[in-house]
Amino acid sequence: MEVKDRVLRRVVNQFHRPHGLGGSLAGLVMAHRSSNRERNRWVVSLLSVQPSDRVLEVGFGPGIATRELSRLASRGQIFGIDHSQVMLQQASKRNSVGIRAGRVDLRLGSVEQLPDFGGPLDKILAVNSVGFWPEPVARLSELRSMLRPGGEIAIASQPRCPGATRETSARAVTEIAGLLREAGFSDPRVETLDLEPPVVCVLASK
Repeated sequence: MEVKDRVLRRVVNQFHRPHGLGGSLAGLVMAHRSSNRERNRWVVSLLSVQPSDRVLEVGFGPGIATRELSRLASRGQIFGIDHSQVMLQQASKRNSVGIRAGRVDLRLGSVEQLPDFGGPLDKILAVNSVGFWPEPVARLSELRSMLRPGGEIAIASQPRCPGATRETSARAVTEIAGLLREAGFSDPRVETLDLEPPVVCVLASK
């Protein structure tokens, strides 16, 4: 059992901070699993991204949502940060057209040390990453300061812990909404995508 637990922790860690060959394989799984692709497209759709929007994705992974964002913000700019060099490489390849056009700017970085994006943002999203952030209220407060007045954030979660159920997703809603309120966001609303387990997304505005 101890060996099994160690192996499981290593696998989970690859989805948290992909690295090396294992991280490359994890990125391929994230990019090609149909539920992951559906989840990312759905979260993007909730933000009603406009052609001239400036959008930040925190934890872009293999770049699935980034590519959809760049398609919608055809005259805007999409920024992304991720702490995995492997994910930066995969996402950059997947978004090479937008990067060459100067509309997509992907960076190796951490939510703990947010870079300057050269002006206020219209939208921010994070999918399955807020649970890994240290001091999430402080991180969300910093992100809020980067939004224009009326700007919107979307924090999505599909619990991946063993035995996750609808109740697990419901608890995630309560936790995320509480964090957003504590960070100063207004009017959180909840959307649900009926996968197994359900994906929940809490949206709030500055």
